[in-house]
Amino acid sequence: QVQLAESGGGLVQPGGSLRLSCTPSASIHSFNTMGWYRQAPGKQRELVATITLGRNTDYAETVQGRFTLSLDYAKNALYLQMNVLKPEDTAVYSCHADQKFATGKFDYWGQGTQVTVSS
Repeated sequence: QVQLAESGGGLVQPGGSLRLSCTPSASIHSFNTMGWYRQAPGKQRELVATITLGRNTDYAETVQGRFTLSLDYAKNALYLQMNVLKPEDTAVYSCHADQKFATGKFDYWGQGTQVTVSS
């Protein structure tokens, strides 16, 4: 069972920055896609950003230009750099990764890290 360890959440003022980290228990080379999702209170979970095996990135329209997703192969980690944070970015952010085998597709989730944007 693959585990995803997240860190980097916290409280930040509007306009501030945070960097989330996701460190999997397996090599990042083994994943088909990796990314971050978020869920605000009373709302459904939504995609924030993903990166595929071909290293193509996709961002939610609401974070485009403010958030940057990157992979660090040396540290076997996925990062989400979040700049110009807004109160509406407040949510629990969860790391996601998936693997594809002949037997099927497997999805993995981190436990989530709270991001609160407030003055």
